[in-house]
Formats: sequence, C-alpha cells, structure tokens
Amino acid sequence: MRPRKTILLVGVLVIWVLMTYLAFMRSVRGTDGSRPRPAFASNKLMLEKVQDFEQNLKSFADSRQNLYRDIINILRRTDKVSSVPAQLIPAGSQESPGAAVQEAEVPKERQAPPAEEEDGKGVLGVPAPLAPIPEAEDGRPEVERVLSKFQQRYLNNDPAFPVIPVVVFACNRISVNKCLDDLIRYRPSAEQFPIIVSQDCDDEATRNTILSYRDEVTLIQQPDQSDIPVPPKEKKYKGYYKISRHYGWALRAVFGQGFDSVILVEDDLSVAPDFYEYFLGTYPILKRDKSLWCVSAWNDNGKEGLIDTTAHDLLYRSDFFPGLGWMMTKDLWDELEPKWPKAFWDDWIRQPEQRKERACIRPELPRTRTFGKIGVSNGLFFDKHLKFIKLSEEFVSFTKTNLSYLVKSAYDDAFLKTVYQSPVVTLDELKRGMVMTREPIRIAYHTKEQYKRATKNLGLMDDFKSGVPRTAYRGVVSFFYNGQRVYLAPSANWKGYDLTWS
Repeated sequence: MRPRKTILLVGVLVIWVLMTYLAFMRSVRGTDGSRPRPAFASNKLMLEKVQDFEQNLKSFADSRQNLYRDIINILRRTDKVSSVPAQLIPAGSQESPGAAVQEAEVPKERQAPPAEEEDGKGVLGVPAPLAPIPEAEDGRPEVERVLSKFQQRYLNNDPAFPVIPVVVFACNRISVNKCLDDLIRYRPSAEQFPIIVSQDCDDEATRNTILSYRDEVTLIQQPDQSDIPVPPKEKKYKGYYKISRHYGWALRAVFGQGFDSVILVEDDLSVAPDFYEYFLGTYPILKRDKSLWCVSAWNDNGKEGLIDTTAHDLLYRSDFFPGLGWMMTKDLWDELEPKWPKAFWDDWIRQPEQRKERACIRPELPRTRTFGKIGVSNGLFFDKHLKFIKLSEEFVSFTKTNLSYLVKSAYDDAFLKTVYQSPVVTLDELKRGMVMTREPIRIAYHTKEQYKRATKNLGLMDDFKSGVPRTAYRGVVSFFYNGQRVYLAPSANWKGYDLTWS
C-alpha cells in the first residue's frame, strides 16, 4: 500500500506544478495568444487583461484548495491503514466500593477538551476517529497483539521479582490523569509494573487524556459497545452490567498473556507513596498461604479518628473483600473466569460460593483513596464517608518487613487471643469517656441490631455483604476511637457469618 500512496502524492504534486505554470503563462500572454503588446496599447485592452488575470488567479486558488483536500484525504487514508488502531495503542505519557468505572449514560465530571488541544490529534488538529478493533494480520485479536510486547514474567528470570501489571479501569473520566500521575510518580520500575489502561465507553476526551502519557502507559479498549439486555426491574443498574462486562474482558486479555498476578485500580483512585512496595511485600504471602485470595490497599473504615495514624506498617486479615486497589493471582482468575457474573461483580465475589472462607490482607492506613464522586453509584457514601478516608503518606519498606504474622496459622491464635483477653466495655461507657484503661478494649455484640447501633454511634460503616461486616475477620471489626484500640466482636464461640444479616 505504501508505494501506491507515494505515487498518488507525486502525481498530485506534478499536476499542481503544471497548473501553476499554465496560470502564469496565461497571465503574461494576450487573450489572442500573442506576446504582450507595447505600452501604448489602449486602456480598454489593458482593463480586459487585468480582469482576465484576476479570473485566472481565482481559478488557480480554487484548484489549489481542491488539491489540498486531495492530499489531506490521501494522508488520512494512509494513517488509518498504517497506524495502530486507536483503541489499542501504547500510550505515552466509585464512589462506593465496587462501583469504580463511570458509564456512558452517567453525567461526565467535566466537558471534553477542545479538539485543537495537544496530543491525541489527527491530521491538521482533527481528533483521530475511534475505529473498530480489527484482528492482527496473523489472525490474533488486536488486544493480544498489543499486550504481547510484555514478554517478561519475572525480571531477569528471577521469581523473586515478578512482573505485575497495573490494570487501570477507565471509562469517561478525563480526571483519570490524577490516577495515572500518582501511579507513574511512585512507580519504582516501569519494567516490573507496566501500566495498562483498559477503557470502556469510547469516550474520546478520556482516550486523548490517556494517550497524552505516550509510552508511560499502554491503552487497550473494550471492543463490545453494544447495548446490554437488562431485566426491567434492573434497568437503572445497566451501568453495573457494563462494568462487569468490562472487567471480565480486561482480565481475560491481561491474564491471557501469562502474568502470574495483576493489580486492579479504578480511574478515580489516588495511591500512596508505598503503593507498589505494599503489594511487593505481601505478594509472597498471597502466593504461599492458600487461605488468602487477595491483597487490598483499602480500609473501609480508614477515616482519621477511626485508625491509628502512627501504625503505618500494621496489616490485617479480613473476611470482607475490600476492592479499590487490589491484587489477585492467575490461579484465582482461572477459578472465577468460567462463572464471571453479568453484573455486580464485587458483590458476587463476596458470596460464600466464591469466597470459600478465604481472606484478604488489608492495611490500617489506606494505600488508596477515591476522588470520584460522580459515577454509576451516584455518589453513594461519598459525602458521608468516602471523602474522609485518610491516605497514608509515609513510605514503609514492606519488602524488608517480616510479614509472617499474617499467615493464617500464626495470625488466628495471636489475633483472637488479643481480642478476647481485652476487657469488655459498653458502648455508652466508650462514648462518655468512662473507660479507665488505655489498653485495647472490646465491645460485644450478639445480634444484628446491636452491631448496627454500635457502628452508627461510632461512625463505622454499618452494612453487610453476604453477612460479612466491612473489614471484619471472624466477625471482629478493629478500629481506633479517641486514641484507643477497640474491637467490636461477637462471642468467643462465634459459629460463622449469618447470611440473613445482609
């Protein structure tokens, strides 16, 4: 195709030169084809020559404009054929838990930038069109061809240094730049942590924002933009169906390249300075302890006043799947992929059939924080809760820290001993400042109503998912109150979570 385009361009330019020459010759010859007459020719004849010259110039200008259009059209056709498709190009440069990606029918945070702004532009400042994703020449899906550039699974073939892609789920938030800025700023190694932005929604302004990072990130785009059939009663939840479709597609694509684990991030998350160090430090435990199934950077009760802001290195096991910046393994994906849900994937993953009594690691101080108020959940929990989450600002060298206490065989005995040896106080005593010790204390609950009353009075999140309270481990919720460690705990002979509490 390239020689043919070159010949066309040369032909157009030759025609342009000939037309310019002819226009010039016509302007210097008389209307009868003779050479110019002497200066004493009549004024009438001179006027006719001037008018004829003006007409020739107008004709020449029109022809030149047509030639411009022809050249631009040829360049555009060449660009579409030879360039990487817009959806899959190596780019340079939830408000409520689980509702991370904005969908097309949700109002955008701000208007799209003008077409003449830098980066992501087509010919002469026109934005490049969003073309459908074709298959590569070898018959592979284009997304597979783009991701195949990531050949390393371990740095220097050393399993101690796994390559862990960070998959950012984006839709139509141009503020994704805040998330990407953090991820790039704190990234210790581009080779070990390639950033892959998976975009849904075909939003051009967001796409251009992502492309502005050039080779710092790789952009892939979810190709299926068809409408999703939704039961009439769930029509208002269509955005959650699109989110689930997007997650399933992106995880299949990335894990299909043979990576051992990935970190999942939504486009409205800020990350802490030790975000990568946190996941690197916990990776060996996640791989070794089969009673774990994820590591999350999120604490649902991570508001200042409910956490020990000096305990930067404190981590927990949690039966509640936190999401919002989390790491999963390929083994888990292989288990979940065949039954991936059509909607509400985060609630689905918390069900007993998926969780199978496995736990996640979570921090005392969150390593992610959401700034996205507008989304499919319409700001649910944001003003009341999420905007108060405190992001850790101190770097902890987790890879040099002994985290073996998080292994189930060691953790359960130590944690439960600490909890149930703590003195019991009432909610009213705690609220009134009548507790006589500064050591950890325990508030007991036995019913759903008692738990709800305590959480609402103390400012904790009070909901359940599949019977599991947020942040709970074996029914125990750990938090800080007035500078003191408090455990909201069931009886010591706890028998398990009650699904009817959801």
